[in-house]
Amino acid sequence: MIRAALLLAVLAVAGAARGEDIVSVLTPLDLKKCRHLPGKMEEDYGSWRCRGYGRIPVFVSAGDQRSYISFGRGAGQQPAAHQTLAAFNGEGDSIEWRGLRDKNGTLKPFATIMRLSVTKSAEDPPVKGSVLVVTRLGPPVCRVGYVDALANPDALALARRIADESARTFACQGSKPIFLGNQGPGFSGPYDE
Repeated sequence: MIRAALLLAVLAVAGAARGEDIVSVLTPLDLKKCRHLPGKMEEDYGSWRCRGYGRIPVFVSAGDQRSYISFGRGAGQQPAAHQTLAAFNGEGDSIEWRGLRDKNGTLKPFATIMRLSVTKSAEDPPVKGSVLVVTRLGPPVCRVGYVDALANPDALALARRIADESARTFACQGSKPIFLGNQGPGFSGPYDE
């Protein structure tokens, strides 16, 4: 019994030392090709159900010039469906899915990275920006971190670092979001509701 436990411990250390083969897959996001449910109130633009990677649905809702994006079954009830940026923003046109391949070669995503456009309208003139948002796929599904895509030449590498190192263990309730890199004038962090 002790020998078996020791062997498992050695294998676990060897696997960690070997590193994981994390891969990315890009999928498009085109709301015109998604099923739309119109909003019922002023400044409620409605919600969209879109195809994501594999069988993972993408849920987008928008209102008051802000986008909310969540993933998976029951996506509209996940924390990410209620998380957005403080500044006015819009969803990007592609999603990067970060994951591991199982023994059959199928990608099992654990995080997404998406570029959101930002407009800080309180400034005169308004300041434009771009933020890479890292989302944990769960359940629960929630925002993990943020990178200013304009202020960092290595912004995608920083976002991938957040996804790869933190998304799987990130506690949606109680953890503070992760910010990596420089933050320029067009950067916006999360909207604190």
